[in-house]
Amino acid sequence: MRRVHITLLVLLGVGVLLALDRAQSQPLNPYKAPPMIALGSGLAATGGHCAAPPPPAR
Repeated sequence: MRRVHITLLVLLGVGVLLALDRAQSQPLNPYKAPPMIALGSGLAATGGHCAAPPPPAR
């Protein structure tokens, strides 16, 4: 196979995955979504982060 064939197969695969995701997911509700940038909003950060400091020792 040539590079063109591989490129077309990859693009087709990505397109199929995007179409499947769009067909299976529900539309987003912008009124329930968290703010994109929450600087000074008072909202606590949630979820884990690899660079978060470890909890204090007891």
